Amino acid sequence: MPERLGAEFVAEDNSRQIPVMLHRAILGSLERFIGILIENHAGALPLWLSPYQAVVLNISEKQANYAKEVTNKLKCSGIRVHADLRNEKIPYKIREHSLQKLPYQIIVGAKEVETKTVSIRTRSGSDLGQMTIQALIDRLKLEISTKIGSV
Repeated sequence: MPERLGAEFVAEDNSRQIPVMLHRAILGSLERFIGILIENHAGALPLWLSPYQAVVLNISEKQANYAKEVTNKLKCSGIRVHADLRNEKIPYKIREHSLQKLPYQIIVGAKEVETKTVSIRTRSGSDLGQMTIQALIDRLKLEISTKIGSV
């Protein structure tokens, strides 16, 4: 067992050696960084950083197939999106996803199915109105690529 002398150690062969300690805390540093990031944004991460960038909500079960179609088109375009097809009232779904601070809520009803459009709401509650799926994809891709502030 080496004997400690100040900042040096005496090794078994009686030579003095300076101890070297390697410390690596990759996960600890990453966890602290993510915690600071979430705290700084109060959980409302910008669109480009958000785990889910949008959610597709159907008003009734009749629009479920169109909601799946919209979801698939967005996923194929590289948007992180999921569909909430539960049989719940739309104000309940909107409130729930607003509390989760998702950047965009894409609402699909009978009128949207008929016109092949979607209605868009932001996490702040702003109603962006109806637009085509391609216009939505272009808007989201522009916001992601320029990393402009979240809505």
